[in-house]
Amino acid sequence: MLSSVILALSCLSLAMADLPVGRTLAVPDLNLCNQRVIHEVGPNGKGYFFSWRDPSLKDVQQDWLSARNYCRRHCMETVSLETSVENEWIKERLVRDNVKYIWTSGRKCDFPGCNRADLVPNETHGWFWTGSLEKLAPTTQRDQNDWSENGGIGKPQPDNREAQQGGAQENCLAVLNQFYNDGVNWHDVACHHVKPWVCEENEELVKFSQYVH
Repeated sequence: MLSSVILALSCLSLAMADLPVGRTLAVPDLNLCNQRVIHEVGPNGKGYFFSWRDPSLKDVQQDWLSARNYCRRHCMETVSLETSVENEWIKERLVRDNVKYIWTSGRKCDFPGCNRADLVPNETHGWFWTGSLEKLAPTTQRDQNDWSENGGIGKPQPDNREAQQGGAQENCLAVLNQFYNDGVNWHDVACHHVKPWVCEENEELVKFSQYVH
């Protein structure tokens, strides 16, 4: 138990890098954890929550950090699409429920500490799942990921389009459903955009909530 708590605290510290000024990463709330809703159990045995299926959140969209914090307060994390089976399973639900996009836990590592040799250039090697702290394959390995081949400026993803057009960095990973008539695929998106989200159960956060209470 203690080792799991230490791991959870370590992950929490790492995941708090580059938070917007004045904002914090939520910690699990034991009461909310005990009341968390599971809409479906996925192929990996984990429970999943789909924000649009909750009556109180049906029309709610949040930015990347707010979505993640909602999940974390309920002992969950925004979804990390670490296997092709899980990725396809989630995509099927977007199509079936006619949801045009969702947030995942995916994030580009481009803050202090991300200048390690294995993470640069960050646009290619710096993407990771914040929910599990697992790295994604380099974006150049197109058979090892699900990045779209098209986006707002007609370039393969990730393209950091908004930053190129004078806006924010596109540091967060969303799944878009035919948004550019390109299928259901991954896109890099600026983290301030608002979207529905998917949470998946996180055993380490469950243990953390029990320990701190």
